Amino acid sequence: MVRGDISTVARLFSKAFRNSDKVAPELAPYLETIFFGSPHYRPENGSMVHEGENGVASAILAVPMEFSAHGRPIIARLLCAFMADGAEGAAGAARLARQMRAARQDMCFSDNSSPVSADHWIAGGGNVLPIQSLEWRRAFRPATAAALACSRAAPALGSRAVVTPLGWLDRTLRRRRRSITPAAIPDCRTIPATPDEFLACAEPMMQRFQVRPVWSKAEFDWLVGVASLNGRLGTLNFRIVLDGREQSIGAFLYFGRKGREATVLNLLCAAGREFEVVGQMFSSLDAEGYAAASGISQPFMMNAISRQRWLSFKHRGYFCLVTRHAEITDAALRNDIYIGGLASESWSRLLTDF
Repeated sequence: MVRGDISTVARLFSKAFRNSDKVAPELAPYLETIFFGSPHYRPENGSMVHEGENGVASAILAVPMEFSAHGRPIIARLLCAFMADGAEGAAGAARLARQMRAARQDMCFSDNSSPVSADHWIAGGGNVLPIQSLEWRRAFRPATAAALACSRAAPALGSRAVVTPLGWLDRTLRRRRRSITPAAIPDCRTIPATPDEFLACAEPMMQRFQVRPVWSKAEFDWLVGVASLNGRLGTLNFRIVLDGREQSIGAFLYFGRKGREATVLNLLCAAGREFEVVGQMFSSLDAEGYAAASGISQPFMMNAISRQRWLSFKHRGYFCLVTRHAEITDAALRNDIYIGGLASESWSRLLTDF
């Protein structure tokens, strides 16, 4: 894909995913920012289109991201949207899909594939990561949280006229059901952090994974910048968890909509400190007044997350990965991989806007 294709791809996206011939004015500039702006962008690791007789009829949108795989740097591709228009587009899509087969790729992944797309990934030599395909959700103010969850289908339920009286009900529920309030973790506290402080804390905590994002400063700053464009999810916040000796034992990064929901992108901790960090994260998010928090499931955090009360899981879309390197596949299947959040599409406006 070249920049000259952006307006056509914007129309294709709107038709395929929004069932509309009308293109939002901000969509084309956003596509250019995301798919041509990465510090690792090169034509050979970017998005792909297939041109038929009438122009571009199918496309795969991709963001290059640097990963470390068993100590070796590779450029992986995050695949964000696979779209086609009509019979000509379907034929082109089949050709594009063949380019994504395992034998051709260092590593490609997607975090919200449909069942049909997941089948294509598997047919191409890829794998589904079942735990990362789940989203956890912890309610702090259950009545408000339920209304906000239903507001995705019925927006009026998220209005202030509905949410405000539910806040009164939640205060009563929290007094009567003490389990709603997350237990405070003794000798732990959460402090605000700058992006640089978060990165400095998170980097050594990712070292225990054989496959993980590199997050050079240039790429991390770019990811934070493009994630911050997603106003629908709220403000981007960085937090560090300290223990009683004032040592950093965890860090988390989340979008917050005050009084509504917190969307956790990344959660990391020192090995063996999972219960403390998870408990402290939920306690601090509750103290900040959020009705609920949600985030991608990670295998190393599942035991600690699952001990929480007022918790639910749902399938968020298939997390798929394909690679020609057997050691990366092996690491992923052994859960020796850190992926998701900024190292996925969770921050993208293509999931929430336009």
